[in-house]
Amino acid sequence: MTTNTTPGAVAPTNTTFHGWRIVAAAFTVLFVVYSIQFSFGTLVDDIVQDTGWSETRLQLIYALYILSYSLLSAVSGILTDRYGPRRVIGAGAIILGFGYLSWAAAPNLWVVLFGLGIAAPIGMSASWVPCNATVVRWFVAKRGLAVAVATAGGSLANIVAPPISAAIVQARGWRTALATMAVVGIVAMSAGAAMMRRDPESVGQYPDGQRPETTELHDVEGVTLAEAFRTRPYWLIFGMYALSFLAIFVPFAHISQFATDQGIDAIRAATVISAIGIGGFIGRLTIGPISDRFDRRRVVALAFAMQTAGFVGLAVARTLGVLYPSAAAFGFAYGSAVALFPALVGDYFGRAHAGAIVGRLFATAGAMAAVGPYVAQLLVNGSDSYRFAFTLCALANGAAMLMAVQLPRPAP
Repeated sequence: MTTNTTPGAVAPTNTTFHGWRIVAAAFTVLFVVYSIQFSFGTLVDDIVQDTGWSETRLQLIYALYILSYSLLSAVSGILTDRYGPRRVIGAGAIILGFGYLSWAAAPNLWVVLFGLGIAAPIGMSASWVPCNATVVRWFVAKRGLAVAVATAGGSLANIVAPPISAAIVQARGWRTALATMAVVGIVAMSAGAAMMRRDPESVGQYPDGQRPETTELHDVEGVTLAEAFRTRPYWLIFGMYALSFLAIFVPFAHISQFATDQGIDAIRAATVISAIGIGGFIGRLTIGPISDRFDRRRVVALAFAMQTAGFVGLAVARTLGVLYPSAAAFGFAYGSAVALFPALVGDYFGRAHAGAIVGRLFATAGAMAAVGPYVAQLLVNGSDSYRFAFTLCALANGAAMLMAVQLPRPAP
């Protein structure tokens, strides 16, 4: 793989650079799909009360949804490399919307299983990996900033979407809320797909909108998935993100109940989740550009260290005065680490096969996110406390940090 472009070694092109349009399209797609996903918690109580369906079975179907779209991301990454992001994301928009509309009209849990557990994951898999792999192709010198802005769409969704969804549920019911989100999702995701272009070369441009002085400064080819699979950095990146993803959904699933167990009322307990979202949004936009200026390996290690500290704070918290900063610190670190994931792949393996490599890593490491909340619940049932679960999450992220510091410098 050839060396990355450096800011001082390139000259600007004469045409308007399209890369930031690609970032805006990715931001839009991720905001929409995660708005629907993060609204699940606002729907469950009303669904159970309206239908009498088992909450446990709904949660199990939701876990299947997370696991399935994570695994299917390996396929969507390969398809993005082969057919381009416009087709993949556009098809995903239709399938995702169809899945949620099926759920909105479901007369029984079998239809929910089809809509949420089978169709929706196929559509959802056409979002995070295709969007981020495409942004990686468009940027080298400003890769950290570009990926951070794109992925911030997911963090903003975590802040904005749940209260909007809750308001629609209260006014019109859960079926109308879900159908509304599905239709808006189809339209917005399709619009984002229409703006996508595979890479700058496809429209006669260069990464970052700057012409390299020599072709060696321009990592067009990169390495294949099979070649990346045989390298030490690939397995270090896999290991540290598998450990981190095992823990990151635990606070989203359990922090509100943990807060109420400490005697905090339900409304204020729910705002702890908002603190995570706010921290994540700030973390992505802060750490992304910092990683472009400093050694990205060290920045991601720092993010895992901060995530570890956040979990330690959650484990010992008994009041909102400790819960809020701990949750915000966790969110800041989680958002930072996730934003650096595609950028690290681009640094080590180049741009040409970014979809396949990001997809494979996300499918295998990201699938752990479906396991963490369930395991945490088993630990809570066995110990009658959330503190042991949060402590194990801290240890997992501490191990991820130790793996991050072992990453070698990206080879030319």
